[in-house]
Amino acid sequence: MMTYDASVAPDAAAWLALDEQTRSDVVAEYHRVNRIPVARRDRMMHSAIHAIVETQIASNDPPEVTEAMARLMAAGLERHEAVHAIGTTLARYMFSLSRDEGAGQDGHARYREAVAQLAYTP
Repeated sequence: MMTYDASVAPDAAAWLALDEQTRSDVVAEYHRVNRIPVARRDRMMHSAIHAIVETQIASNDPPEVTEAMARLMAAGLERHEAVHAIGTTLARYMFSLSRDEGAGQDGHARYREAVAQLAYTP
């Protein structure tokens, strides 16, 4: 099984070759082994969102996520925290969808725009 480290981008081809459950599992294992605190009730969602962001980066879809990752890290944010920043934006967008605020005819433009606006100021 692949070993995941949030501070290093996984090999894109190897990451994309994993199924979704395995991606979430390796993220969860990383947090467990490194004793990174995540509330028990949040562990599954935390790992799933982490895995989604990594998949968006590995596939460069949407490209705004890859660009945001580079921009946040260039501004000084550690990679793991940059994944969290993008993941928080994703979670907020997913919540808006659950509130029946739909993606609309423009696909997921609201998410892409929100990610494109992410910035880090140390």
